[in-house]
Amino acid sequence: MTAQAAFAAAFLLMMATIATAADPSERRESPWQWTLQAGAVHQMESSLDDGGDVGIDRFFAGAAGAQVYGGVWRIGASLGYGEDHYDFSGASGFGGLDPWGEIRELRVGVPVQYFANEDWTFYAIPSLRFNAETGASLGDGQSGGVIAGAAYRVSDRLSIGPGLGAFTEIEDDASFFPILLVDWTITDTLSLETGGGFAASRGAGLQLRWQYSPSWQFALGGRYEKTRFRLDDDGPAPDGVGQDEAVPLFALAEYSVTRDVKLSLIGGAEVGGEMRLEDKSGNRVAHSDLSTAAFFGATFQARF
Repeated sequence: MTAQAAFAAAFLLMMATIATAADPSERRESPWQWTLQAGAVHQMESSLDDGGDVGIDRFFAGAAGAQVYGGVWRIGASLGYGEDHYDFSGASGFGGLDPWGEIRELRVGVPVQYFANEDWTFYAIPSLRFNAETGASLGDGQSGGVIAGAAYRVSDRLSIGPGLGAFTEIEDDASFFPILLVDWTITDTLSLETGGGFAASRGAGLQLRWQYSPSWQFALGGRYEKTRFRLDDDGPAPDGVGQDEAVPLFALAEYSVTRDVKLSLIGGAEVGGEMRLEDKSGNRVAHSDLSTAAFFGATFQARF
């Protein structure tokens, strides 16, 4: 999957951990607990309003681990790698430029949680990202930042709290965005929570989950995603910067093979898509909006 995809795994796992951390029963000494996740998504060809078309294949794999210390701290580490393979076509316009091809991403994070008391949990997720096209140095696509916030335990069924993300951008100003952390058990089978989706990058979306049976869960969700990456020196903007942003809306079917092994099918559509090509100083060279693009894929997750 994309560069985002690579860390998608890691970030989703972190958000899931944050959402459940408000449960006092989790506040106990335990050895390191690990989660592995991998997946692939195919985004079908969509039209570029500036001319041409683009299709995308995304792959990712990630691992995350965490351990509780002193009964009040939960400290972890995550590592993810992903690739986005763009297939541009067209005789003119943005597609005709064929602005980039294979984008790689490496992400490293250190999620930290502090259980202040029975009601409040504080968290921070500092991370480094390296996004670059094949042929360009990953180091030239470095950026980083932190997501931090707090969750208040309103009741056994509801935890909620604010958060803020701050990240540097490749050849652009730093970005800041608010986050709402929610873990709401609406009924015994229906819940609303932060996070979710395939290829989550930064920030957090929302998803509504339905526990159909002990083995099957279904979910609907959405989020905003944006990624910037360094380009190689052979394209129309040598050593420049590419940007891909959209709002993926998804449906997910998850099957639990065992309590710790899950397989998921995911499908949906990316709306509000936009791509941007910049020179090495961050000045715009070309820009195009995308038509709505359908996508589908599968993920695998194992915990031990």
